[in-house]
Amino acid sequence: MAQDITVQMENGWLNFRVGAIVMRDGKILMAKEPSQDHAYSVGGRVQMGENTRQAVLRECREELGVPLEIDRLGFVHENFFVAKGGKMDGSVVYELAFFYYMKVPDDFEPRPAFAEKGTRVELVWIPIDGDVKYYPTFFRRELLHPSREVKHIVESELE
Repeated sequence: MAQDITVQMENGWLNFRVGAIVMRDGKILMAKEPSQDHAYSVGGRVQMGENTRQAVLRECREELGVPLEIDRLGFVHENFFVAKGGKMDGSVVYELAFFYYMKVPDDFEPRPAFAEKGTRVELVWIPIDGDVKYYPTFFRRELLHPSREVKHIVESELE
């Protein structure tokens, strides 16, 4: 069984993940659990033995139900926060994430939902500049005018 790269440290956690930027008509495809007040990017943890490109392609197949191709790397995101819920609850987390722009074919139709650890997760199209709360928050400003360059974003709720 493949092992996610999430490491418990003495003072918190290291979390290594990828995200897929799937956009169409001014909207981004996000994942949303009914019990949460926010949506989040399609993607997940990188597994031991795979690189970030392999990880984002795997996550797209698993979550969207259809394979997608990578267009380009868009962002390297370093994020420091205190976890809410799960095994990391109350702990400081250093999350390193690679976000890839995906090629979206004209006939692209993801499945409406997928299951993650027994929870139904819906896939929803959200206007990039709409009122819905979603993560990562930097998408709201950066995806309105996508760049061809890779951007390095550092955020911290600890400061």
